[in-house]
Amino acid sequence: MSSPQFGPSTTADEVLAGVDLAGKVAVVTGASSGLGRELLAVLAAHGADVVAAVRNPAKVDGHRTVELDLASLAGVRSAATALAHEVPRIDLLFNNAGVMATPETRTADDFELQLGTNHLGHFLLTTLVASQLSAGARVINTTSLGHMVSGMRWDDPHFRTTPYDKWVAYGQSKTANILFTMGLAERGITAYAAHPGSIDTGLLRHLTTDELAFVAQVSQSEAKTPQQGVATLVWGATATGIPSGSYLADCQIAEPAPHATEPAAIDRLWRWSAQQVRASFDAGSPR
Repeated sequence: MSSPQFGPSTTADEVLAGVDLAGKVAVVTGASSGLGRELLAVLAAHGADVVAAVRNPAKVDGHRTVELDLASLAGVRSAATALAHEVPRIDLLFNNAGVMATPETRTADDFELQLGTNHLGHFLLTTLVASQLSAGARVINTTSLGHMVSGMRWDDPHFRTTPYDKWVAYGQSKTANILFTMGLAERGITAYAAHPGSIDTGLLRHLTTDELAFVAQVSQSEAKTPQQGVATLVWGATATGIPSGSYLADCQIAEPAPHATEPAAIDRLWRWSAQQVRASFDAGSPR
C-alpha cells in the first residue's frame, strides 16, 4: 500500500515511529558498514533481536554475529549452519550485502563477482535458512535502480566468453535480486525488493569521479543519508498491505524495468540459480 506521508526524504525512524519490534529476530547481511550497519542499529533501537551476518565479525560491536562470505558457497553453507545454532527462527531476513561496479573478479566458485555476491550467495543463504523462517516472515532483498541497465545475460551470465562490463554486470545482478524476490513470492514467502536510493557508502569505492557524477544524475534524486537509505527497507519489513513480490523505492511501491518482471525470467532464474548453487527449496522447505 502506498504511503503518501512517506517519500525520498523519509527516515527509518519516521517509518518505525510507534512500531515495536520486540520479539522479532532480524538477520542482516553486510551489516559491518554502510547501509547494513545503519539498518542493524535502527532495528535494534526499535527492539529487534538482531544478528549481523558479515565477512568480518570483528567489525561489528555490541551485536550477535555470524561469519558470512557470500563469494563462497562453502562460506554461505557455514554461515547457514551457524545461524541454525544461533537463532531458533528468523522473522526478518535482510539480504543487504553487495558489491558495485567492481573490476572483473571471480568468486571461489568461478562466478562473476557481482552476480555471485549480490544474487547467488543470497539465493543459497535464503534456501538454507528457509526452514527457520517464521510464519509471516519477510525477506527484504536490497536491489537498485541500476537494474535498468541490464536484464539477465542468459548466454553468458558470468562473462566467460564475452568482454566484461562492470555496469552491465551490476545491472544484471540487481535484476536478479528483483526476479528472485518475485520467485520467493510465488512460493508463498513474503518478499520485497527495495531500492534504497543513492547513498555515499563504501559501495561506491570502485567508482571514478565521473562515474560518481553519473550515478548521481541517473538516481533521479538527491543523495540520501543512511537513515533515509534504510527507510524503504524497514518500510518493506513492517508496513501492511504491500503485495508480496513488490519492488519498492522511496517508501512506495514502484515499477521496475519490464525485464525484471517477466514470468519466464522469474522461473528461469530460479531454476538456473538452484543449479548454480546446487541447492533448492520447495514452498519454503529446503531439500
